[in-house]
Amino acid sequence: MVKKGKEKATAAPPAAAVAAKSSKKSASSKAGKNTVATQPNDDFIVFTNSTKDTKPKKGGGQGGSSSAGGNIPGSGDAGSAEASGPPKPTVKQIIGGASWTGKLPVNLLSEHCQRQKWDKPDYQPIRNSEGFSYFVQLSAKNPKTKEAQKIPPFKLSPDNKHLVTRETALEAKHAAATYGLFRVCSMKNIHTTLPPDYRSLWKKFEELKKEDVKKGNAWMYDADPFATMKQREDDKAAAEKKRKEQEAIKEKARNMPGAEGLVLRSNASSSGGGGTNPMKGWTTVPKIEMGRKTRSQLEDLLRREVIWNPHGVKMSEPQKEAIIEELANSGFRKSHVEEAVDECKDREETLEWLLIHVPEDDLPRWALPGSYSAGVSVAATQDLKREAAVKRLSQSGYSAELCRKLYDEKGADEGIAAEALQHFLLSSGNDAALINAAAGDPFISGTPEECWDDEMESLSSVFGENFKRISDNVCEIRIEAVKNGPKKDVETFAQFRKTPRYPTEVIVAIVADLPSYIKLSVVKKTLAYLTESLSEEPMKIYFAVDWVQQNINSIIENPGKLRDISGVASTAAETRYVIPIGRKSSKHPKPLSWTIDIRSREEWQKRQDNPALKQMLAQRQKLPAWQTKDLVVDTVSQNQVTIIAGETGSGKSTQSVQFILDDLYSKGFGNAASIICTQPRRISALGLADRVSDERCSRLGQEVGYTIRGENKTGPQTKITFVTTGVLLRRLQTSGGRTEDVVASLADVSHVVIDEVHERSLDTDFLLSIIRDVLKRRKDLKLVLMSATLDAATFRGYFASEGLSVGLVEIAGRTFPVEDYYLDDIIRMTGFTPDTGRYRDRDEGMFDTTNSADQGYGDRGAQDPINKTIQRLGSRINYSLIVETAKAIDADLYKEKGGILIFLPGVAEINRTVNQLKNVSSLHVLPLHASLDTREQRRVFTSAPPGMRKVVVATNVAETSITIDDIVAVIDTGKVKETSFDPQNNMRKLEETWASLAACKQRRGRAGRVQAGKCYKLYTQNLEQRMAERPEPEIRRVPLEQLCLSVRAMGTKDIGGFLGRTPTPPAISAVENAVKMLQRMGALDGEELTALGQQLAMIPADLRCGKLMIYGAIFGCLEESISIASILSTRSPFVSPPEKRVEAKAARMKFSRGDGDLLTDLRAYQQWSEMMDQGMPQRQLRQFCDENFLLYQTLSDISATRTQYYSSLAEIGIRDTRPPGTQASTSLVRALTASAFTPQIARIQFPDKKFATSMSGAVELDPEARTIRYFTQENGRVFIHPASSLHDNQGFSGNAVFLSYFNMMATSKIFIRDLTPFNAFTLLLFSGAIELDTLGRGLVVDGWLRLRGWARIGVLVSRLRGMVDNIIAMKVNDPHANVHDNEVVKMVAKLIELDGLDA
Repeated sequence: MVKKGKEKATAAPPAAAVAAKSSKKSASSKAGKNTVATQPNDDFIVFTNSTKDTKPKKGGGQGGSSSAGGNIPGSGDAGSAEASGPPKPTVKQIIGGASWTGKLPVNLLSEHCQRQKWDKPDYQPIRNSEGFSYFVQLSAKNPKTKEAQKIPPFKLSPDNKHLVTRETALEAKHAAATYGLFRVCSMKNIHTTLPPDYRSLWKKFEELKKEDVKKGNAWMYDADPFATMKQREDDKAAAEKKRKEQEAIKEKARNMPGAEGLVLRSNASSSGGGGTNPMKGWTTVPKIEMGRKTRSQLEDLLRREVIWNPHGVKMSEPQKEAIIEELANSGFRKSHVEEAVDECKDREETLEWLLIHVPEDDLPRWALPGSYSAGVSVAATQDLKREAAVKRLSQSGYSAELCRKLYDEKGADEGIAAEALQHFLLSSGNDAALINAAAGDPFISGTPEECWDDEMESLSSVFGENFKRISDNVCEIRIEAVKNGPKKDVETFAQFRKTPRYPTEVIVAIVADLPSYIKLSVVKKTLAYLTESLSEEPMKIYFAVDWVQQNINSIIENPGKLRDISGVASTAAETRYVIPIGRKSSKHPKPLSWTIDIRSREEWQKRQDNPALKQMLAQRQKLPAWQTKDLVVDTVSQNQVTIIAGETGSGKSTQSVQFILDDLYSKGFGNAASIICTQPRRISALGLADRVSDERCSRLGQEVGYTIRGENKTGPQTKITFVTTGVLLRRLQTSGGRTEDVVASLADVSHVVIDEVHERSLDTDFLLSIIRDVLKRRKDLKLVLMSATLDAATFRGYFASEGLSVGLVEIAGRTFPVEDYYLDDIIRMTGFTPDTGRYRDRDEGMFDTTNSADQGYGDRGAQDPINKTIQRLGSRINYSLIVETAKAIDADLYKEKGGILIFLPGVAEINRTVNQLKNVSSLHVLPLHASLDTREQRRVFTSAPPGMRKVVVATNVAETSITIDDIVAVIDTGKVKETSFDPQNNMRKLEETWASLAACKQRRGRAGRVQAGKCYKLYTQNLEQRMAERPEPEIRRVPLEQLCLSVRAMGTKDIGGFLGRTPTPPAISAVENAVKMLQRMGALDGEELTALGQQLAMIPADLRCGKLMIYGAIFGCLEESISIASILSTRSPFVSPPEKRVEAKAARMKFSRGDGDLLTDLRAYQQWSEMMDQGMPQRQLRQFCDENFLLYQTLSDISATRTQYYSSLAEIGIRDTRPPGTQASTSLVRALTASAFTPQIARIQFPDKKFATSMSGAVELDPEARTIRYFTQENGRVFIHPASSLHDNQGFSGNAVFLSYFNMMATSKIFIRDLTPFNAFTLLLFSGAIELDTLGRGLVVDGWLRLRGWARIGVLVSRLRGMVDNIIAMKVNDPHANVHDNEVVKMVAKLIELDGLDA
């Protein structure tokens, strides 16, 4: 019937129909198989004309044989009958098309498996509503183990299943074979041998592969799927093993104390464990440690002095809730956190409170020290008997450290120590009176020993097996059915110990697996019950056990407050003791009595007949101000605020106050007259007091007086007092703090006169804001504002906006014509030519060469020799030009009388000019500035010796503050020194700048006081036109820390709101930054003023210098601290000429001990000062300075500044308490110096340690200087300036790991200079806020400086800080208190000197 052959069919009938019929027929003959039979790999299709199968077929065809190969007998055999229909197509024709002669996908996959020695592919059919599809599964025998291996079937995702789904099983099988072939041969070009339809399918599979590769599934297309499967199984097993190891590590880490668990996880992570590394950034930071003895001493201090929330700050409910949630999640009991937030002021203090009060066995694991084990932190195991006793004593919940301490104190007597512990427990908390509450001793018939034995026998018979006598004096009774949360039967024993006072007193202890604070609560409540109910009962143990049995479960559920037992459960039992910041009860003056006093009026009228007074009155009447006398008096009487604007020389400053006083006298109110007149400078107050007292023919200090810093010349009869603005502010600041106190402090003042308000100094604006508030409460108080150049509209609106009546008086000036000479005129007049390059300034644009054209010199421009000279002069002050100009003026005036007034920006410039002018024999040269003493200042008002011309060399103090009558010529350098903020070193500085037009106008007017004068301006007319109209208010251009501190010191909490009411409010951001800085410095605690802040507010110095001096006084380093503050306020005495930098640095290094630049400068100054004290001749002193590259003048300025600081500190009662003959600790001086610069701190990062071998073993090598790195918070990496004494350091003494810096400059790199190295404990004690890391890694100081270590060390030091502030408060209350031997001071010194370790 059947004959195989290679003949081709002549026609191709519908393939689908044939294949479908054949498949169905074949499927019916296979029982237990899938519904579709697989086709054999055969290249032939044979047809038959047999009529045995009569089933009708679709498409008119006949049914095929059930043969798996689809072999159907056909007409191809010569002996067969003629076919009834056309020839049926072969599989090749069905799959590949009529002309296909190549291999089919099924064959290709089979051949590939055969070559790879794999088993024949297994086709798993699936049929659904969409058609047929197959999964191909490959299998093979492992050549080594002979085990059968099967890989999962090659399946497409549901989204791509349509690619291999066909209408017939035959086509579906070949499509599946194509996908199987692609999975193992996608890297080969097999697709070129596939039929066309399957070649297209191959390309679609290539698109799928790209997507899978992107998803990381490239393994699906490996050539050896069996090896890939094995590798993936091995990888999966390894990953599972690693996961289990990581889980085990995490579980172990979870139970490890402190950061040890994090370190373990960190090491696991770095060794390939994956995940985040919690110790990243912590492993290389400095580590802090505290010796056990040192810690014990510090904890003992905490027991006696508490500083929790000294200001009683209350947190808001939302703030409390947030803190409770956060800290409860970090491992603390919620009830503990709830108790803490009620006592503390913020989150940080709450966390610190918990770490101090919560017993160690109830702390979160991260909060425990690394060595914590079995409830004992750091146990010394040398004395086993001692440690056994400590363990027994502490098992009831008492702190192990406290047990050791009391055990040692009680002579190693365990019984006495137990008694002391119980007394300690009873004395802690709010019910401390229990300890003394016993009514009396109980009556017993025998001895206490007999009573004890009887009680033991009785208890044994009652409790049976639950009773146990541990020793002669200790028994133990089991408490049953004790529950603690999920634990239903906690083994619990009540222990009782006989005491020497038995039966009055027994020692009670609870031994159980319960938190310490719960056990101690049970003990304390039991003792309270015994004291209250059984004080006279001789045998009370039974009742105690019965009470414990009944109440212990309820106590466990509600154990009460931690504070009641914290004194013995933790290391910080405290007595609520805090020294309040002394707010001295100010004795406010009695209010003025506005009653008519006829006697005072009569005395005043009688004085008017005095001939001398009449003569002086005649002189006064010549002043322009006299013409406005009635107007001034009427305006002042009718308005609460009066503005008087008058030209220089009009007499407004001297006459207005006299007009007011005489008016009061004439009305009979002489006794109510009390006029305070403020001046911006001391010299002005002194000069005006002298002048007015002379005009009133009275002695200074009687009717007219003055009060300046350190000097008071007033009396009971004083009616007019001239004061500096700072003195009046100080009076208001120290009044008591409240607005009512400020008002009361001015109760005896009738008029406040503020002069020179146009200068808009910080103090003046501050004073105006205060006085405005006072005026609203005191309607009888009058305010008078005076100025030569006043923006009246600004001040009128400022006061009128508050409903205050404001009057205005304008006084015409009395000046003679003044002729102006500019720089080019002066050069032409003197013929001056500077030395080439000597005075050249690198600043460009200060002098404009177009000035010559402005002056009428045509187009000569830059070629004009005058302009060339101007260019060569630059913008710096040329002292030779000043001398030549003064000589020319003297020659021009010839025999005419009159002096010369020279305006210079500062004291150094004045001294240099005076020294050069003294070489001119015809000139009588006098300096004038605020630093001179009173006698020197008054010399400028006297006439010059015969034959000489007076030359006054002054700062801007001579512009408006004082008047020198005989001046006829003015030399104006156009320069002034203004207070400005230098962001490089974060300090106020007096900086030289160009004066304003208003200031130059005042200077010019001084030449026309007595006759027509001349003004010689050492700047060009073009520059004058570019000067500012008037100076920017100081409140807008300087940092506001000092002002904000002054505002807070007066009792105002809303600092921003107060400053917002000043005449020219500062930017809100400036105020916020200032308040943050004060908090970082320790002057403010939140909104509250600290004792340090109160002292800083009283010292007229930069806050950092003030902080240094205050701490210097507390820690016995005042002399050194004042010297360093003076160096900071002046400058370093060392100089470094460019041509001798190497020699200059070598000279400086002779004074260095590796402890920083400022201490190096201090030693140089101290040596110079000793030589001065010994009376060393000037020649030798100057030789010493020259040899060591020191500036003699700078050393003198430092000395003068020291004198001023000593005077200022003496005013507030700060003095040196160091015993005579003792030396200050260098490490302590260094620490205090470094602390002054917070937050200007750099972190030192040392390289990895290197070691060298030696005879004694490995020796650590010092790192090279260039390998040590330095980092700041804002700038990242910075570099030590080459001029610093620390530039080449390979290490730092005293375990220094940080640097404080005074100055920062940016050139090719960012350099820091004026450095002081310091250790970690200096940072903790004196720098910014301490934050505790709740993962147990350590501490963060000032928001960025990390320290590794036990969190409790940070808490202890933070509390110690508060105790230091307590010491400062003590000094505020009693300036004469000697704190040199104070325990707190000694502890701070010890921590700094030993870096926290034991001696």
